[in-house]
Amino acid sequence: MARTVKLSHVDAVLGELSYPLSQDEAVRELDDVTVELADGERNLGDLVSRANDDEFDSMDDLANEINNTLPREAVGEPYQSEGEG
Repeated sequence: MARTVKLSHVDAVLGELSYPLSQDEAVRELDDVTVELADGERNLGDLVSRANDDEFDSMDDLANEINNTLPREAVGEPYQSEGEG
């Protein structure tokens, strides 16, 4: 069943997986998840397929690799702050 989650809720999806996890396993498990980003949507399995690591020992490892594959615009306008200084 296809799922859509906001980027801020990806950890909940990653927490459902069993670790350690190979990159191929992660791609298969996450292929039905669409992530809503500030600049559109991306398939989570596709993001994992671009990761440099072949295996993830923990949820944090996988989350870091996913964050490294995101374009800068994915989380909002570059150099913009949420609040006033």
